[in-house]
Amino acid sequence: TGSTETAGSTETAAASYTVEHAMGTTVIDGPVKRVVVIDSPHLDALLALGITPVGATESGAENGFPTYLADQLQDTESVGSTSEPNLEKIASLGPDLIIGAKVRHEGIYEQLSAIAPTVMSEGSGTNWHEQAEITAAAVNRSAEMTDLINDLSTRADEVGEEVGAEGQTVSMVRFRPDNFRLYGPETFSGSILEEVGYDLGEKEWNEYSMMELSTENFGQIDGDLIFYTIPGEPAATTYPQVSELWKDSPAVQQGKTYEFEDETWMVGIGVLGGNEILDDLEEALS
Repeated sequence: TGSTETAGSTETAAASYTVEHAMGTTVIDGPVKRVVVIDSPHLDALLALGITPVGATESGAENGFPTYLADQLQDTESVGSTSEPNLEKIASLGPDLIIGAKVRHEGIYEQLSAIAPTVMSEGSGTNWHEQAEITAAAVNRSAEMTDLINDLSTRADEVGEEVGAEGQTVSMVRFRPDNFRLYGPETFSGSILEEVGYDLGEKEWNEYSMMELSTENFGQIDGDLIFYTIPGEPAATTYPQVSELWKDSPAVQQGKTYEFEDETWMVGIGVLGGNEILDDLEEALS
């Protein structure tokens, strides 16, 4: 495996390689040294491979980079928000590779490709392995990513045994300003919980493997354990109303409700974020 600077083994580093991705096929002249990433799953994947991007987007307006990655991004410049990357800023960094997501960035693919070879995953967050694998392919490090994903699965099994996950149902809830979401098995945090051995229940999941519910549907939060996150101030979300309403649910009565860090569980999508979730579960439940 190559060093932090190169994106391939020494034999193949100088050669060009072809990446098939959501927008077509892109030929990349290796080794890539200046990568810009414009979505959070790809940022996690790149850092997991030991590659620091020259530029990356922030998930919200002026939110900064995800806290769990910030110490690795001191030399990385912000190139705007994930929803609206700043094309001039990206161009000014002289990248030799740009990585994004079709679901978010299809409309600017041509403009990005005019700046540098651009590779896009199909999705973002849902089916996170796809984004990790596309990022690894883009930097010619696929075998390493396979190892990282397998290591995470192995650790998830171990943590599951430690916390007694088998046979337990979990409601994974995120409280938002006007509603709350239940997260299903195809979401990032949901997929990690399933690997640990928890059951997320039989629900009517939407195409993003979620349910968007108003406060009166609090009865859908019916797991043996309740895991939840609150982005920002609790008072600005539905948490105060729902926490009043759910007092009689068995999980609440038994003290089996656990709040976790929203940014890690919802934005920290990838191998590094997955390991943070496992750390949290060990700390809270074992």
